[in-house]
Amino acid sequence: MADVIVIGGGAAGMAASLFAARNGASVTLLEQNEKLGKKVYISGKGRCNLTNDCDRDTFLSQVPRNPRFLYAALSFFSPQDMMALLESAGCPVTVQRGRRVFPSTEKASDVTRALTSLMRSAGVSVRLNTAVRSLETEDGRITAVRTVSGERIPAGAVILCTGGISYPATGSTGDGYRLAAELGHTVLPPSPVLVGLETADDWPRSLQGLSLRNVTLTLSRGKKTLYEELGEMLFTHFGISGPLVLEASCHLPEDLSGASLRIDLKPGLTAEQLDARLQRDFSADGKKQLRTELNSLLPARLADLFPRLCGLPDSLRCSQITGEQRRRLGGMLKALPLTIRAPRPVAEAIVTRGGVSVKEVDPATMRSRIVPNLYFAGELLDVDAHTGGYNLQIAWSTGALAGRSAADCQWQDSQQR
Repeated sequence: MADVIVIGGGAAGMAASLFAARNGASVTLLEQNEKLGKKVYISGKGRCNLTNDCDRDTFLSQVPRNPRFLYAALSFFSPQDMMALLESAGCPVTVQRGRRVFPSTEKASDVTRALTSLMRSAGVSVRLNTAVRSLETEDGRITAVRTVSGERIPAGAVILCTGGISYPATGSTGDGYRLAAELGHTVLPPSPVLVGLETADDWPRSLQGLSLRNVTLTLSRGKKTLYEELGEMLFTHFGISGPLVLEASCHLPEDLSGASLRIDLKPGLTAEQLDARLQRDFSADGKKQLRTELNSLLPARLADLFPRLCGLPDSLRCSQITGEQRRRLGGMLKALPLTIRAPRPVAEAIVTRGGVSVKEVDPATMRSRIVPNLYFAGELLDVDAHTGGYNLQIAWSTGALAGRSAADCQWQDSQQR
């Protein structure tokens, strides 16, 4: 019998098994894929943005969903601890723009290789191509893990690290939701976050491939601002994507009725300053067509389209523009509206929102409040964050804490026996 069985060999599972073994437990990790860390391999487009070199409070400010739940986990195993752990295993790291941390080689495989080496040194037994069918219980405690092949593996404690349902090709198929629900846990319906948004407007599709830099994207519902940030976004075949849009998706209300986006295309200018510039430009270049003059303010493809977005004729010349039309242009440059139809499918999302309710998990230990020898870590939990290495660090931190806690619990149980 293993003291601790870890189900799932992604970021959270590797951290959980390592810390459980380092704290004296005999550990078996069960992974249904042919290798560990398949989702880690594709993170950061293969470069692996493994964490963010920031302090705890800054980190928590980047977690829209249940940030306080992570306080103990980040205190136990911080981004700096993760960086030091990899460095100790011969995987140097580099801090880049936005305090994003990557392996110095910019190869995700080096992160997985380093962790695998540490796990091997700690005595973790890894079983690949081993999918789990169910968890057996007796008197309210887990007694064994039953694999899909029918094998029964006795267990002192179990840590579920099976991920969400984003990127299903990596093995994130939602099995953990089922296992948790079968044991009485509340599983909130999974939904996509850090994902592109489909728009009801057709015009963004005509700009497919165009990137906007240094614009401000604002998400509102009614008069309430849900998200506002300066950065970069991208027009796509379905609507919009890019860093700003991915972050905005973390703040979408469940009911999209009344939700809207607007783009400030000239955030460096106030409305008054922009109007003054338009007056100067139109006076100096009266013979130019409006769409040609707008090339000085906008990318060419957007400049060509912009008069129509403002309800103005394509052939309108600068000298013909009325004060009302100029103010309409300025208003659209400062607040170009978009209507959200839906987020893209969860299979395209970077992470999943929803999952095991954190109300039923002790944040100090990652231990289930329902089943005393069950622990949770990673994306399976109803916690998610912005891009920038935060979601992987959540996996490392919750995994490390769950591993340490499960090992401590097994030691205490052995003393009582």
